Amino acid sequence: MVTVDSKGRVVLPQEVRKRLGITPGAEVEIHEEDGKVVVEPEDDPEQIIERMENLVAEATADRTETTPLGEGVEPVAQTHRAAVRKGATKDRDE
Repeated sequence: MVTVDSKGRVVLPQEVRKRLGITPGAEVEIHEEDGKVVVEPEDDPEQIIERMENLVAEATADRTETTPLGEGVEPVAQTHRAAVRKGATKDRDE
């Protein structure tokens, strides 16, 4: 049994994370289904990165000058991207 903290966070049990391939930095979808909370992992971390890059491209489409990914990107975004890539690499190696 897990506990919800004051910010609504829960820790997924290790065996569940391992079975579902949920690694640190992995994105999950959370929704309600028949009165229950459902947590579903993204299938392909590379698709997440591609969507992130597309969103950045769309958001900067009206700008005359853009910054390439990796240069001038917020440290939090770099850390998140690295964690997603690490999870993708780890999944392929297993």
